[in-house]
Amino acid sequence: MNKYRSHNCSELTEGDNNKVVTLSGWVHRKRDHGNLLFIDLRDHFGLTQCVIENNNKFFKTLEKIRPESVISVTGKVIKREKGTENTELTTGKIEVSIQTIKILAEAKDLPMPVFGEQDYPEDIRLKYRFLDLRRESMHKNIILRSNVISFIRNEMLKLGFLEFQTPILTSSSPEGARDFLVPSRLNPGKFYALPQAPQQFKQLIMVSGFDKYFQIAPCFRDEDARADRSPGEFYQLDMEMSFVEQEDVFKVVETLMVNLFEKFSSKKILNTKFPRIPYAEAMLKYGTDKPDLRNPLLIKDITSIFTREDVKFDIFKKLVTKGSKVRSIITKNTKDKPRSFFDNIDKWAKEQGASGLAYFTIDKTDKISGKGPIGKFFSEESLKELMKICNMNIGDSLFMACGNENEVNKILSISRDKIARELNLIDESQNAFCWIVDYPMFEIDEQNNKIKFSHNPFSMPQGEIEKLDFKKPLSIKAYQYDIVCNGVELSSGAIRNHIPELMYKLFSIAGYEKKEVDEKFSGMINALSYGAPPHGGIAPGIDRIVMILANEKNIREVTLFPMNQNAQDLMMNAPSNVEDKQLKELSLKKDIKKG
Repeated sequence: MNKYRSHNCSELTEGDNNKVVTLSGWVHRKRDHGNLLFIDLRDHFGLTQCVIENNNKFFKTLEKIRPESVISVTGKVIKREKGTENTELTTGKIEVSIQTIKILAEAKDLPMPVFGEQDYPEDIRLKYRFLDLRRESMHKNIILRSNVISFIRNEMLKLGFLEFQTPILTSSSPEGARDFLVPSRLNPGKFYALPQAPQQFKQLIMVSGFDKYFQIAPCFRDEDARADRSPGEFYQLDMEMSFVEQEDVFKVVETLMVNLFEKFSSKKILNTKFPRIPYAEAMLKYGTDKPDLRNPLLIKDITSIFTREDVKFDIFKKLVTKGSKVRSIITKNTKDKPRSFFDNIDKWAKEQGASGLAYFTIDKTDKISGKGPIGKFFSEESLKELMKICNMNIGDSLFMACGNENEVNKILSISRDKIARELNLIDESQNAFCWIVDYPMFEIDEQNNKIKFSHNPFSMPQGEIEKLDFKKPLSIKAYQYDIVCNGVELSSGAIRNHIPELMYKLFSIAGYEKKEVDEKFSGMINALSYGAPPHGGIAPGIDRIVMILANEKNIREVTLFPMNQNAQDLMMNAPSNVEDKQLKELSLKKDIKKG
């Protein structure tokens, strides 16, 4: 190909026997057998074993060279001896007998190994990310990410979408997470914001008369990191469509996701037509609007049981009279599980900040009874009713939580996952998608007891506009939807509110004056006033999609150069100090209080 290589390190096979070739790459691993020195040479494409004899003048040079140094070798391709082949490599039946070498770049002593897949402290991995990315698993993840993005782009074009780029420097958004602000030199005292998402711009594209838009969009949010969210920046497949209803958006996304996951995952898709689960049903059955449908366990409301006189579990009964809910998780045929299994789940729940999980097992000798710490507080008749409500049989067990609805949902949603994993009930060979639909337009803010938007203020309410009961705002549902896979939210989306008068009305319910809406959303309101089509869209997260496809638990494993938990780039030392001269140009002064 050129002076550095005639082939890459994954190309050579038995068909190249006796060819003189040139390879270049990194010294992946050395094995010294005395008279022979074996070197695994690695490049982007793969590995080739090279061998040099001790009578070669380059032997001592290679003997001393450090791992991860970059070399170029020229030599003859020879078949490996029988029994020494490596069937895991495409080049595993040959090796290159080195004739000459050239050192292209020497490596210092490594702060972390590249050979092998050992766990290493995250701060070391991020500081030396360029070394971390040389490791096989990381290298494959980043290649997967590139291939996924290319596939998505091609699929979107096939589906009739056009790719546009929206501004990076824009105005600050009064809704959502914290903005990253950029001071303007030409407009002293004023700031741009990096976009949290191209939300308003993509709606403006529809108002501009285009029909289907998409982009692989960078988004910036000044929020804390977690396993499925990078601090600072992330990428999403942003899309918007004109003259569509909710199901039109679903059809596009389902087509894309099914094709994508069938292409890049060996796992079976549980339902290729994704279930539509109303928000209220999701919260009742799963305790969350991000359910993992691979988990067969369901939550049942059993509050009514604690209104019975023949139930003597007074702790729960008193709480129920004050408005608390009691909900439960049923595990099938767990009568033979040791007491320690149940106690450990209860202990774990307390470690999560809950008061614990009460439990017992349905037993029967002479009569039906509850076997466990609180089973004695339930009569046979109450247990029969409980079995009917929860579809329980003899030998099934029940975990219960009591408290306000949010508290109960929080602990039971994570308990559902914990118990299923303890019982090995989650089928890891599947990918399970679903849509969560029918979100409420409004909810009560628990801090001030006022009405606020529950999800997205720019969404279209469900129903005929003239028949909406604005006096009962909590009853209004919106055309808002989330797509979830394996318990991970990939995206929220909505059919947008394109009618200014309706927008003013909905914002007024949430406490916004018309003047305030005009000031904060001037670009959007102004554009909608000149004739806007019904439109809707969604923006699935690229990072989360690749994380699922790569079977990774942390988003940093599929991100090229991620920040750490404190939003610091340890490799490039960002964020960093700037010179006073730069601040002066921007009309800025530091005012950092110590303490």
